[in-house]
Amino acid sequence: MFSFKINHVTNISRYERGENKPTTEVLTKLANALDTTTDYLMNGSTDDVATSNLSDKELLSLFKKVSSLSTDRQKVIKELIEAFVFKAVIQNKLA
Repeated sequence: MFSFKINHVTNISRYERGENKPTTEVLTKLANALDTTTDYLMNGSTDDVATSNLSDKELLSLFKKVSSLSTDRQKVIKELIEAFVFKAVIQNKLA
């Protein structure tokens, strides 16, 4: 099943119970075997990752609302954000 050896079957159970932590190498191999990312294994769902990395709750709420819009509208919003960020970066470099 896995393309690597686990010294003992109970290791995964220990990881799940928080009794032990996998090494970076083992975590990477687990993520590859499960076709996911190490971030997902460490942080849970992608919503959890976004929430933990985004401290502005109002902005997070807006992003969640945008995700319910049509793909075309999402594309327009992404382009607007990219343009705004690009402009801010250029202004900072010129300042």
